[in-house]
Amino acid sequence: MRHRTTGFALATLLLALGACANTEIRSRQTLLDETLRSYAATVRWGDIERAQAFIEPAQLAANPPGAIELARFRQVQVSGYDAQPAVAVSEGEVRQVVQIDLINVNTQAARSVIDRQVWKFDEAAKRWWLVSGLPDISRKE
Repeated sequence: MRHRTTGFALATLLLALGACANTEIRSRQTLLDETLRSYAATVRWGDIERAQAFIEPAQLAANPPGAIELARFRQVQVSGYDAQPAVAVSEGEVRQVVQIDLINVNTQAARSVIDRQVWKFDEAAKRWWLVSGLPDISRKE
C-alpha cells in the first residue's frame, strides 16, 4: 500500500512539474504573440516614440535613434505591415521578417522596406525585447 501511495504521489508531482514547464512555454509564447501584435500596431499607427519602448534598454542606450532618423519617421505614413510568422532561433530568441509599406506625406510616393527583427526574451523581466532596433526606413528594397 505504501508503494502505491508513493508511486501515486510521484506521478502527481511529475505531472505537476510537466504542467508548470508547459505553462511557462505557453506563457512565453503568449507574451511573444502579444508583444509582436502590440509592436505591429504601434508601428502601423506611426507612433515611433512608443515603438522605442519595445527596444531592449541597453541596446536603446547604446544606439538611440538620431534626430534625422526620427525626422524620417515623421515624413512617412505606414500604409502596410506584412509580418511573416516569427521563427524561433533558440529558446529565448525569435526572428521575424516584416515588409513595411510607406507613403511619403510630402510627395505621396509609395515604397516598401524590409525589417528583419530580432526579439529576445528577458527571463528576469518576463518580457520580449526588440534587439534589432527600429526599422531602417532610409533603405530602399
